[in-house]
Amino acid sequence: MRCIRTALGILATLCMLVGACHAAPSPNAERRITRLDGSTITQQQVDATVNQLLEAAHVTGAGIAVFEDGRIAYLKAYGLRDTEKRLRLTPDSVMTSASLSKAAFATVVLRLVQQHKLDLDKPVYQYLPKPLPEYPQYADLSGDVRYKKITLRMLLSHTSGFPNWRAFEDDHTLKIHFEPGTRYAYSGEGIELAQLVVEAVAHEPLTALMERELFAPVGMTRTSMVWEPRFESDFANGYDEYGRSLGPEKRTRPNAAGSMQTTLDDYATFLTAVMQGKLLDAKMSAEMLRPQIAIRSAHQFPSLATETTAANDPIHLSYGLGWGLYSSAYGRAFFKEGHDEGWRHLALCFEGSGAKNKGAGILIMTNSSNGEGIFKPLLDALLGPTQFPFKWEQYTPYSDLPPLPKLKEHKRVTLTAAQLEKFVGRYGLSSQVVLTVTAGKDRLFIQENDEPKQEYLAESDRDFYSTASSDEVTFAPADGNAAQVMILHLDGKDVAVKRLQ
Repeated sequence: MRCIRTALGILATLCMLVGACHAAPSPNAERRITRLDGSTITQQQVDATVNQLLEAAHVTGAGIAVFEDGRIAYLKAYGLRDTEKRLRLTPDSVMTSASLSKAAFATVVLRLVQQHKLDLDKPVYQYLPKPLPEYPQYADLSGDVRYKKITLRMLLSHTSGFPNWRAFEDDHTLKIHFEPGTRYAYSGEGIELAQLVVEAVAHEPLTALMERELFAPVGMTRTSMVWEPRFESDFANGYDEYGRSLGPEKRTRPNAAGSMQTTLDDYATFLTAVMQGKLLDAKMSAEMLRPQIAIRSAHQFPSLATETTAANDPIHLSYGLGWGLYSSAYGRAFFKEGHDEGWRHLALCFEGSGAKNKGAGILIMTNSSNGEGIFKPLLDALLGPTQFPFKWEQYTPYSDLPPLPKLKEHKRVTLTAAQLEKFVGRYGLSSQVVLTVTAGKDRLFIQENDEPKQEYLAESDRDFYSTASSDEVTFAPADGNAAQVMILHLDGKDVAVKRLQ
C-alpha cells in the first residue's frame, strides 16, 4: 500500500559497496568537481561523503549525479539494490521515480503546447469528448461548476484546488477546496486530470506518448511509464525505514503522477536536456521556469494546510510548470522531489548567473525510505550553501531525527479457510484506489491496484499484520458474515475502506 503510506507520510547493517562510475566525462580519479561558490572537491571526497552518509543514515543505496555547465560531471551509484542477494546498485538499475515523473510529464505537455496541440489557458474540460463529471472518476465534481475554470497551467502549477489525493478526504471524494488558480496546493489528482486530457488530445496512451516525445529523443533507453520485462536484468528493490525490502514497483498502468520507472543515468540525461534547452524552444523553456504562483505555505504537506509563513519570501519560493522554483545567491534554481515508500529522490538545478559553476546541479536517487535524511548534508558537501527550502520540504537531516520506534511484536494465530473467506473481496478507497483481498495458505494477501501483493498474517479473528511493513488491518464486522469494512492502520491513523458491492 505504497501510495497510501506516502500520502500519509529491524535496522539493516549494510555493507555499503560502491557501484561502478559511469558517464562522468573523465576517468581521472583526481579530477575536481566545482561547487556553487567556485570551491572544489575531489571525487574521492565525494565517495567518502556518500559512503559515510549511507552508513550513518541507514540508506540502502543511492545514485548521485553532479552537473557542471549543464552537463554530467560526475555520476556514480553506491550501496545495494538487493540486500539479500548482495547486488550492487548501478547507474542503470531501474528505480521507481515517484514524483520525478511529474516533471518529465510536464515537459511533454509543454512540447504539445509548443506544437499547438494544447493551450495552457484553455479550460481542460473543453478538450474532452464528454462533460468531465460524466467520467466515473470525476463524478464527484458534478455539483461544482468551478471545474470549468481549471486549465493545464493550473494543473501543472498545482493551483487547481484539488487535494493531493482524494483517498484521504474524510469521505474519499474529490473536491475543489479553493478558487482554482488562487493558491498553491500540491496535487497528484491534478496531474492525473492532466493525463486524462493529454491522452484524449493525443489519441494514444501515456506510455507511448512519453516514449515518442521524451524518452526516445533524449536517449532514456531504460525508462518507461510502466514496468517492462527488459528491466529484470538490473532493478532495485525499495526498502523501508527498518531496512525491510518492499520489492520493485511493477506497475502495469501508466500514471503521470508517479509510475515512471527510470535509472540514475537516464534521469540525469533528462536534466541535462532541460538545462541545455534541448526539449523546448527558448520561449517555452522560459515559461516552464517562470513563477506561476508564489508559495507561502508553511510546509508543502499536508497540501491543504492553511498555515502560512513569510520565511521563504527572501528566496521567492514559487512554482513553475512542473518544477518548484526559488532564487539564491547563485541564481535561479528549479527542483523536483520524488517520495514514495522505499524511494526518496531530489533533483536540483541552477540556471544561475551568480554561480561560479553555471548550469550546476545535483540528482539524488535512493531506494530507501531513509533517503531524505541525507539530502541536506549531501547538498551542503557536494554543492555548498544552496538556500534550498529544507524546512518547507520537511527534510530533516538524519542526525536530527529521533530514533525509530521499536517494531511491534505480533503473536500469530491460525485461521481456517472459512474464516479467511469472509474477508476476501474488493474494497474501494476511492474510484482510483482499489484494494483486493485474497486468501491462501492460512493468510491474506492485499493488493493495491496493480502493485505487488502484500502478505498479512492473522493476529486475531479480525486483525492482521503485514510481514513486510508496519501496516495493520482490521475487518468489521467479525460476526461470521462477510466483512463490509477494512480499517487500515497506517502511521498512527485509521482509514476505513468499504467493500465494493
